[in-house]
Amino acid sequence: MTELKGRHVLTITVSAFAVIVAVNLLLAFKAVSTFPGLEVRNSFVASQGFNDRKAAQEALGWTLAPSYHDGRIDLAFTDRAGLPVAVKELKVLVGRTTSTTADAWPDFVRAGDVYTAVLDLGQGKWMVKVTARSADGTLFERRSELFVRG
Repeated sequence: MTELKGRHVLTITVSAFAVIVAVNLLLAFKAVSTFPGLEVRNSFVASQGFNDRKAAQEALGWTLAPSYHDGRIDLAFTDRAGLPVAVKELKVLVGRTTSTTADAWPDFVRAGDVYTAVLDLGQGKWMVKVTARSADGTLFERRSELFVRG
């Protein structure tokens, strides 16, 4: 066995710190490159009408229940009495919460009491961001989580 000298200790120390710095740089790059971005351009301006929009949406009394099975995503809108609701406009973003690479804007059609779209989702946690309007034009916005089992 060889003797441990100062240059060996220096090489071990520099190598250990080089690995730490390389991993930190890789993680920082991945964090910045996969960040989906901002929700709104100016949060102060967006907050000005928040209370009014929230009160109008709560007055609707709608609930949303997303579900997924057999390659199809269903959205069930119900009112306070639990009766199905017909929406005037419907835009839905389905994606992962941590990345925009799997984002999809499926076209939903009304099928009985639910709105449905064909969409192949992989296993795991998905975000369903719904923007809809009632018959009188009131905006309904909801962000829900959907868990797909394998």
